[in-house]
Amino acid sequence: MTVRTGYSLTQIVLHWLTALGVIVAFLSHDAMEDAFDTLLDSGGAPYPTPHTIAGFCVFLLVAIRLILRARRGAPEPLATGLQLQAAIWGHRLLYALALAVPLLGFLTWIVGITDLSDIHGFLGEALMVVALGHAVVAIWHQFGKKDGTLMRMVRPEGKGSRNL
Repeated sequence: MTVRTGYSLTQIVLHWLTALGVIVAFLSHDAMEDAFDTLLDSGGAPYPTPHTIAGFCVFLLVAIRLILRARRGAPEPLATGLQLQAAIWGHRLLYALALAVPLLGFLTWIVGITDLSDIHGFLGEALMVVALGHAVVAIWHQFGKKDGTLMRMVRPEGKGSRNL
C-alpha cells in the first residue's frame, strides 16, 4: 500500500460531514426523547426525526469512511510511544462508537427494543466526550506541537503547507 502523508478530498469531506452529523444528533437528542415517550404512550409507528436522520447519516458515512480507509489507507499518526497508541486506540474508539450508537438507536426506535435506549444514550454521550477529546488533541497538535496534524484533515494530500 502507498504511504500516505494526508487524506483525500473525499476522506476530508466525509470526516467533516460525520462530525456535523454527530453534532446534529447530539443537539437533537432532547426532542428525540420527547418523540420516544410519545411513541411509547401512543403505540404508534416510529417516524423519521432530525435525530434519527442524523444518526442514520453518521452510520452510513462512517461505514463509507471505513471502506475508503481500507482501500486508500490513511497517513500514520504523527506520534510515537504512548501517544501513538493513544492515537490508534482513540480512533478505533471513535469509529466503534460512531457505528454502535446509531445501531443501538435503530434497534431502539425502529426494532422496538426499548431496553437499549439507556445504553444508546450513555454511549452517545461517550461519543461526544471522545469526539471533543479528539478535537482538542488535533488543535493541540496544530497549535501546540505545530506538526500540521489538523491541516491533514483540512487540505487534501499534496495541497499546500503543513501549518496554518
